[in-house]
Amino acid sequence: MAVVRPFKGIRPKTELVEKVASLPYDVMNREEAKEMAKGNELSFLHVVRSEIDLDDSVDSHDEIVYKTARKNLDKFIDDGILVQDETPKFYIYRQLMNGRVQTGLVGCTSIDDYMNDIIKKHEFTRPEKEVDRINNFDNTDANTAPIFLTYRKNDEVNKIINDWIKFHMPVYNFTSEDDFTHIIWTIDNESIIAELNKLFETIDYLYIADGHHRSASSVKVGEKRRKANPEYTGEEEFNFFLSVIFPDEDLFIMDYNRVVKDLNGHSVDGFFKLVEEKFEINEYTGEGQYKPMEKKTFGMHIDNKWYEIKAKEGTFDANDIIDRLDVSILQNNLLDPILGIDNPRTNKRIDFIGGIRGLAELERRCSVDMKVAFSMYPTTMDDLLSVADAGTVMPPKSTWFEPKLRSGLFVHRLND
Repeated sequence: MAVVRPFKGIRPKTELVEKVASLPYDVMNREEAKEMAKGNELSFLHVVRSEIDLDDSVDSHDEIVYKTARKNLDKFIDDGILVQDETPKFYIYRQLMNGRVQTGLVGCTSIDDYMNDIIKKHEFTRPEKEVDRINNFDNTDANTAPIFLTYRKNDEVNKIINDWIKFHMPVYNFTSEDDFTHIIWTIDNESIIAELNKLFETIDYLYIADGHHRSASSVKVGEKRRKANPEYTGEEEFNFFLSVIFPDEDLFIMDYNRVVKDLNGHSVDGFFKLVEEKFEINEYTGEGQYKPMEKKTFGMHIDNKWYEIKAKEGTFDANDIIDRLDVSILQNNLLDPILGIDNPRTNKRIDFIGGIRGLAELERRCSVDMKVAFSMYPTTMDDLLSVADAGTVMPPKSTWFEPKLRSGLFVHRLND
């Protein structure tokens, strides 16, 4: 059973929400974050990427960065830009993107559920990235960014959420700079809150869709505070972390494409001959870029031309939940043996481009600093859930979710 409980959200004043809400901290670099927050003192990037308020010579992981995050968060609260609700509530967060709708419940989930695999994972985390958010959460005494969770749909939960939306006005309704719409309702009825509590207790598992580093960091901050408070009861806020929980049927995984800097010493003709050993190759003669429309099919862009490449029989084990993933097929049969990308997590010759940027971005990169690009068929939600249920992890850069959750709409205090 999953524990999902309400909390006293710290939220922007309605008239300031558009200025406060920001993209997640991990989808931009320091320079991009500084540009996004330029001229906007209310941007929540001043909390989640507080190095933008310091000289560029200061390391992004210096202690002063996290102390600045705390100072900025406190100022937002002291100045009334962010205001805490007086009683614990659930919230509904709906996002609209290009005609698609996803609607999630905002609440707090349990660090014990994470440690006991009630909250399931599908990615490895990197210690240095965990440490960064540990320092941010610990210094601000808050979860400053939510975890993006999913679950197998529950009709009763859906009905409660849809009924609430039908009969109540939202507290926020705005369109962000990327033309995505964000709408939020508060659930303040105690009986409805209690009913949602009980319904989630009937749900066996929650799954991390996006935010593995944030969730791992939240858990480690909670464990640290348990050690500092040996008489803890388990009900303290530091035992829980901020989450937005969507039914699986609402979520949309986009393609996560690859570009590689060179051909690893091969000529173009030699490269094609090696690829043909594992893939069928057909030149694409249609308009625009080649976008794969089914699994086991990839687009390849090289020397200003697009090709369709299809994995041949015997290139993967159909019974192996990881080996049959498209990202594994490309990695195991082409990127590693032919192009020498042995570890895509660390190899500097490969880069990854989220589908939100479009396939034209692959062409652009091949004209600037890369030699060959690969367009991917997106990983499916069934793939993600199956991998997590099997207790294993996906290869790096397997999933790209859109739209992203905005930061600054909710803050969860760890010491309330």
